[in-house]
Amino acid sequence: MKRSPERSQAVLTAALGLAIALLLSGSSAPASQALPEGARSVAIPAESAAAAKGLREVDGGPRFYGGFENSLPATPDYFPLGVWLESISEPGDIGKDKAAGLNTYVDLTANSDTSLLRPGGVHAVTSGPSQWSSGLVLADEPDMWAGPGSAEWTGKWPGHGEICNPAGARCGYSVQRRLLASSADGTLKYANYGKGVSFWESDEEASVFVNEFQDVVSVDNYWFTDPNICGQSEGGGRLGGGRNLTDQECRLAANYGWTVDRVRSLVRPAGSKPVWAFVELGHPAGEAAAPTITGPQVRAAVWSSLIHGARGIIYFNHSFGGDCQTQHILRDPCGDKVRPWVTAVNAQITGLAPVLNAPFLDGALTHGAGVDAAVKVHGGALYVFAGSAQAGALQAEFTLGCLPGAAVTATVLDENRTVTLSNGTFRDTFADGNAVHLYRIDGAAASCAP
Repeated sequence: MKRSPERSQAVLTAALGLAIALLLSGSSAPASQALPEGARSVAIPAESAAAAKGLREVDGGPRFYGGFENSLPATPDYFPLGVWLESISEPGDIGKDKAAGLNTYVDLTANSDTSLLRPGGVHAVTSGPSQWSSGLVLADEPDMWAGPGSAEWTGKWPGHGEICNPAGARCGYSVQRRLLASSADGTLKYANYGKGVSFWESDEEASVFVNEFQDVVSVDNYWFTDPNICGQSEGGGRLGGGRNLTDQECRLAANYGWTVDRVRSLVRPAGSKPVWAFVELGHPAGEAAAPTITGPQVRAAVWSSLIHGARGIIYFNHSFGGDCQTQHILRDPCGDKVRPWVTAVNAQITGLAPVLNAPFLDGALTHGAGVDAAVKVHGGALYVFAGSAQAGALQAEFTLGCLPGAAVTATVLDENRTVTLSNGTFRDTFADGNAVHLYRIDGAAASCAP
């Protein structure tokens, strides 16, 4: 299924109905998974639970996409920067998207001309058949509108009649199984899920969606703009101990990293498939009073996702509410404020693609509360990617225990400055919850990497 603008309200209605049913049936987040009152944290992926030290390959391995026929590039310089459900009717459409740094389409509208993909130098995974496609998109968010279960699927989509047989049953697994059965062997399969996997369903129920159908998976939680996500039945159930989250706790870039961690924690075997991340670009909620995401928030959400292991970024390119409604934020004047930020972060990611596809160095870095960070190893250098995990400003301290002794200089990428490590420790200021700093320490890999 393609989550089209016309179908979005129907999907939302069906999802809300299912959410109520799940809550009434006791399928909301188990108390054992909730954090203590007032806590603010992120899920811990399986491989980090014991603070393991050493190199860790990116999820699925660096050449994961090469294991499929006519797939996405498996080269170090390719990192998926996608847009959800765009249209392509002429070469100029691709030109505008490439100018914003996009290289991949994640589903396309039915009227798109996919023959333009190859000459346009871009890639696409599509829900419809195309000789130019690099993969198949399964149903979007069946965890929300069909639910975790194997009842019969009637073949109907939200808004077109009863979805499951018998009425009121859950058939989301059946939806994906039927679509999967019709796909060609060797084709890369992708699916996105929603609040069912992230909030409403048990680990056992959500794990079926995450593991049994697709090769690449994502979940879309719009922490900056969703008017309901801070509530106790959604984000508050997972991050607030069952209470509503405050705006400072909820409207936080670090929560996009939490979403990635939530999905990665369900993948079995751990780290065996790529998890992509969704970030909204405008005003996806229909309610006028809902927030509109800003450029700094987009950049911070993207980097939080990458720090937590996302292997691709998908932008939600539609505004259903707010002052400027459009289905093409990165092409239309509605996107004039956010487009420069998206273009800049995409250029940064493209330039760092070989680093993002390189191994993590787990257990090498320690730091205090209030920031999230990851260490990468590439070309003899260490890269420390760090983002704020709290709403207010802070002075953060980082220590690489593998670099004792004499002072070492780290370059702060794209900021025209350096910081000095003394005995492996350096400090830096994070001005607010959207602050991100990227550090490169040349020659340090020899001392730190196994």
